[in-house]
Amino acid sequence: MTLRQPSMLAGMSGEAIRVHGLEKSFKELRVLRGVEFEVVKGSIFALLGSNGAGKTTVVKILSTLLKADGGAAQVNGFDVGTQAAEVRKSISLTGQFAAVDEILTGRENLVLVARLRHLEGAGAIADALLERFSLSEAGGRRVATYSGGMRRRLDIAMSLIGEPPVIFLDEPTAGLDPEGRIEVWAAVKELAKGGTTVLLTTQYLDEAEQLADRIAILHEGRILVNGTLQELKRLLPAAEVEYVEKQPTLEDVFLSLVGSRK
Repeated sequence: MTLRQPSMLAGMSGEAIRVHGLEKSFKELRVLRGVEFEVVKGSIFALLGSNGAGKTTVVKILSTLLKADGGAAQVNGFDVGTQAAEVRKSISLTGQFAAVDEILTGRENLVLVARLRHLEGAGAIADALLERFSLSEAGGRRVATYSGGMRRRLDIAMSLIGEPPVIFLDEPTAGLDPEGRIEVWAAVKELAKGGTTVLLTTQYLDEAEQLADRIAILHEGRILVNGTLQELKRLLPAAEVEYVEKQPTLEDVFLSLVGSRK
């Protein structure tokens, strides 16, 4: 079976993100070495890799926080290098730590962001998002009382204000307990259900398995493979036991490609 490799930026209208030949170095350290992938509108795309693989660097370039040394990238039809202002209008970025004000209530955080974006009906927007992310009962409480998962859900809700078509989630469940991770997974699925394109970076194999329509494995600045979970699993043969056929897991695929740490 031949897995489809990332294609050139010749592009189809159904793509929300296109990346071709992305290069980035910090002094002598080459972080990205010709990264290529595409993300279909309304889908969840996981960039899976170990710490230091270059995941956050890709997100920073796509969100116009860093300039690439080479290659090209488009987000929502806009070039990240020459149309940065239009790209910023099209996206929202949620980093590894929840950017919420703990002194304010959940509702007040949402209202504040809506007003900063000069949107009418800030209160109604806040109430709708609280309901969408199952935070209505906690909306009147100070965020300092929220669990990690609740803060992350509020952070994601805040990123939806203004209805950006593309959202970047950089390590969305880093540091959360299992219950908090499940809460955030539900929130991410809700984003895609509503038509938002989601690009998330993660080092958690189960997270990629649970959420992503497509998974790209990034290792040492290069995309090794890019496909659906089932396509990636078919890269390794099933191990036949006398009466039971064991299918390879995403962990098996990942470790076979990047090598185990010993």
